[in-house]
Amino acid sequence: MNLLDTAPLTPSASTSKSIAVLHLGCEKNRVDTEHMLGLLATAGYRLEEDEETADYVIVNTCSFIEAARRESVSTLMELAVQGKKLIISGCLAQHFQQELLDEIPEAVALVGTGDYHQIVQVIERVERGERVNAVTSSLDYIADETVPRYRTTHAPVAYLRVAEGCDYRCAFCIIPHLRGNQRSRSIESIVREAEQLAAEGVQELILISQITTNYGLDLYGEPRLAELIRALGRTDIPWIRMLYAYPTGLTAKVLEAIQETPNFLPYLDLPLQHSHPEVLKAMNRPWQGQVNDQVIERLRQVLPQAVLRTTFIVGFPGETEAHFQHLLEFVQRHQFDHVGVFTFSPEEGTPAYTRPDPIPESVKQERRDRLMQVQQGIAFRRNREQVGQIVPVLLEQENPKTGEWIGRSPRFAPEVDGVVYVRGGGSLGSLVPVHITRAEPYDLFGQVVAAPEGFNWSGR
Repeated sequence: MNLLDTAPLTPSASTSKSIAVLHLGCEKNRVDTEHMLGLLATAGYRLEEDEETADYVIVNTCSFIEAARRESVSTLMELAVQGKKLIISGCLAQHFQQELLDEIPEAVALVGTGDYHQIVQVIERVERGERVNAVTSSLDYIADETVPRYRTTHAPVAYLRVAEGCDYRCAFCIIPHLRGNQRSRSIESIVREAEQLAAEGVQELILISQITTNYGLDLYGEPRLAELIRALGRTDIPWIRMLYAYPTGLTAKVLEAIQETPNFLPYLDLPLQHSHPEVLKAMNRPWQGQVNDQVIERLRQVLPQAVLRTTFIVGFPGETEAHFQHLLEFVQRHQFDHVGVFTFSPEEGTPAYTRPDPIPESVKQERRDRLMQVQQGIAFRRNREQVGQIVPVLLEQENPKTGEWIGRSPRFAPEVDGVVYVRGGGSLGSLVPVHITRAEPYDLFGQVVAAPEGFNWSGR
């Protein structure tokens, strides 16, 4: 995905070299990319939309699971065949630095996950003829509001990273090795960046980190998510959404803050990973097997209007058919609005890599398909409940041929959930009331109408 398709960049000065930047992976990786773009633009480099015309191509890679690695390697090989000078950044560089240098002669530099803020200096060293390995093991950096940033999302949406790294050691996850331990930004720093984004016209702010509900634990000695929510509630941004909310961190204090903050959407992304206590224990997540049901039931009681999204891993070593049936029943019982399902990917360097009783790939895929089929019916029922309602929709794209808009209601996060197809008046980046007239399993359809008296723009 080329990130410069959204708008042209205007560097503050000109240099003799041009650079294209490709982004792969998650939204945390996207923020790293946006900071690299901002630093390069500020330093005066020409940033190209087309990698074919660029002197250097920066590929910000992902190495979370095997499929992501394959995509990253495929992209690098395709560019290498074209003879491009490659700067490999991100998780793949952090994970496999020597292998990349050995196998890709076109790689003129590597930049680790904690070193992207040095991108200008790295290119300067390359220009002097050096082959640079700027991957360090001291993963303690996190960018704040003072670091230049060029946003690559649609104009009304921005991601705001509140912390980096993870203190948990789940058996299947390589992220702590690639990103380090948790390090939080201060509430004041986050609010200042939110205010900057509001001044740019951002309508939806999405809070991200590895474990957003643990925000502040490292910095303040206790989680401060509730205080952060209330502080951000005073900014001039209509929608604030939170991703990666671990259920144990959704305390009464946090739920009360969500309830009492009008612009904070009651959308909870809960990375549960499984339901059976034995599988969760094997995943090194035993705490979750004891709290899943009660936490979700409490969420439904305290926030009955909450939209619940979760992700699961099927095919973890040792997962029996009985374990999987437990997961199926769990999903049917709790009727999540949105569910993502991944097959287990053995990651070298994690405890799960050498676990006995691996599950055949065909069984993993079959279980994924069965779970997704169950969830599709649930998601369709959830969407049908929206028909006849008037909901706020953020307009993000327009089809000039049909006059139809594509947007999202508070129920849908970007990229991972559905969209709303809208007919009627509006403008790009605006919030409009939409009467929902039809539902499909993942998407909704509707017509712009006048806002009723007392209309709630957060969809509560």
